[in-house]
Amino acid sequence: MKDSTALPVAWITLQVLIVINWLVGAAILALLTATIVAEQWTFTALGITPSDPIRPIIMGLRAVAALGVVAIPLNYMVLKRLRSIVETVRRGDPFVAANAFRLNAIAWVLLGLQLLSLVIGGIGKAISSPQYPIDLNAGFSPSGWLAVILVFVLARVFAEGTLMREDLEGTV
Repeated sequence: MKDSTALPVAWITLQVLIVINWLVGAAILALLTATIVAEQWTFTALGITPSDPIRPIIMGLRAVAALGVVAIPLNYMVLKRLRSIVETVRRGDPFVAANAFRLNAIAWVLLGLQLLSLVIGGIGKAISSPQYPIDLNAGFSPSGWLAVILVFVLARVFAEGTLMREDLEGTV
């Protein structure tokens, strides 16, 4: 397994995703800041007048952007821990207590991201109208919730595997 080509590819992919995550976060933060700090200039540039009925929708979109900024460090926490797990697999030593803790932390972060998605989806439904339909591709995700459960179970599997390995090393 140490010589697997999938592991270096996974590690590089995670590194790239970490950079992309931070770049996306910076872009969201810049757009959010622009709509707050230079509100009048931004609205004028977009052709939005003071009486435009889209103005209230902008507040909801700002809230979504702010929650998007909150998601960036959460994504980083997942990616960083996955990268550390890949490193232990590359060393040929994945069943260590640290990986069980990492997986457990990932599961909690994924749970937080799912809850965040529900809030974002709710905001999207609240600000959407027939005249201005908003589709944020957020809300309840069966596969997302399944992933949360799966990672919690996997964390427990790693914890048990670590204990079994320690017991085996103690009897040899």
